[in-house]
Amino acid sequence: MTARRRNSAALFEGLDIWAVMLYVALTMVGLMAIFSASWDSTSEAPLSFSHNYMKQAVWLGISWVVALFILLLDSSVWHKGAYFFYGAGILALLLTFIPGLGTEVNGARAWLDIGGFRLQPMELAKITIALATARIMSEYNFSINKVGDLFRVAAILLVPMGIAVLQNDTGSGLVLCSFLFMFYREGLNNWICVPILFVAALFILSFIFTPITLLFSLIAIFTLSAAMMMRGRWRICVTYVASLLLVSIIVFLLWGLISKGNASYYISLLATTLASVVVVVIYAIRENLRPLIIVVAIFFAAVMIPPSSDLAFSRLKHHQQQRIQTFLGIEEDPDADYNVNQAKIAIGSGGIFGKGYLQGSQVRYGLVPERHTDFIFCAIGEEFGFMGALVLLGLFGAFILRLMKMGDRQQESFGRVYCYAVASMLLFHVWVNIGMTMGVMPVMGIPLPLISYGGSSLLAYTIMIFIAFALDASTRKGLPTYSRL
Repeated sequence: MTARRRNSAALFEGLDIWAVMLYVALTMVGLMAIFSASWDSTSEAPLSFSHNYMKQAVWLGISWVVALFILLLDSSVWHKGAYFFYGAGILALLLTFIPGLGTEVNGARAWLDIGGFRLQPMELAKITIALATARIMSEYNFSINKVGDLFRVAAILLVPMGIAVLQNDTGSGLVLCSFLFMFYREGLNNWICVPILFVAALFILSFIFTPITLLFSLIAIFTLSAAMMMRGRWRICVTYVASLLLVSIIVFLLWGLISKGNASYYISLLATTLASVVVVVIYAIRENLRPLIIVVAIFFAAVMIPPSSDLAFSRLKHHQQQRIQTFLGIEEDPDADYNVNQAKIAIGSGGIFGKGYLQGSQVRYGLVPERHTDFIFCAIGEEFGFMGALVLLGLFGAFILRLMKMGDRQQESFGRVYCYAVASMLLFHVWVNIGMTMGVMPVMGIPLPLISYGGSSLLAYTIMIFIAFALDASTRKGLPTYSRL
């Protein structure tokens, strides 16, 4: 065997070939879909780099070169430099606020304009967030159910999420909520996961239900979670709820007497509930129920969401408010729901087997807005029909399961956490993007990974995925995936 063949074999040794093939297949499907959505039969220069499909092809080539470079690196560099990469990612996000460097696209100031190239730093920051999270969770004596450790991980996620909100790029920030799946995999108490999921849905629910209804629901759900966590101490939990309701009624009556009938039972219950949090925390400390403190902290944050939802909603752009209200059926606005209506028409017109490649009239003639980016799934659904969409979902499903399998066979927690973080973000992106094109999710401006047009997104996901490939290859070769600091 020649030296060149030996080096080539060493480069790909331990690599999950099936996972690589799935990645290549998805990127090829994406390039074909972008070509179909962008193709102009009247163009005199079909190979001009002014076309979106040619730009994407260049970015795909760059991504593959970067992927090879990642495979050449020692996989321990990702563990060693995780915090440094995270700091660089946060700095890149902050640069978008600098006039002349940051630029606004579709109402979100989340892009950097560098030498004529636009780069969305959040896409690259997702990699650094996953690395930093994996680094913290792989530390000695780390426990996902320790209050201090959980807050450290939460801080890693909340900082970029806060920056995304300030950028008016809420959709990118919400992607980080997908890490809950990874936390569950790492052993987060089941009865903590349920309240967190409920809190994530509170913003939307606050537009449907009254504050008093939400508050009663929160008290019931969190009390149930606490009872299950404390191994069935139902008597204490029932006593707590009964005492809470009794005291809130007394406060309401006294307030009514003093204010001559201008009392609010919601405010009375809210004030009593917040005051009771102190009592519950003291009880948890005395009984050494540390997970209960986590539930109380989440409960406190959840209780504060309904009264502040109006303020948060008022800070959204007008079109974002319309999208949420139209999606929830609160109001009807054909203009705000135009994208989704056209997307559903395009997908539905594809039937079982589709109209054929380059034959999709809804997408080709521009009736579907953002047809090569956020609504790229419409091109596949219209031209290849239900079967084509099913094949694409099958490719994504197989790829995500492959990443999860990589995580399961990691011998060190750093690689396991990272692989599951990548799988979680991919799953969230696919679920939300395809859901919004079919009208079952609100439009958030989240691209379809490896399929939608966008150089920074393609490059970022390639880097993210091939770091997971490299960690997995090192494990299969029996090499350590993190440095012994």
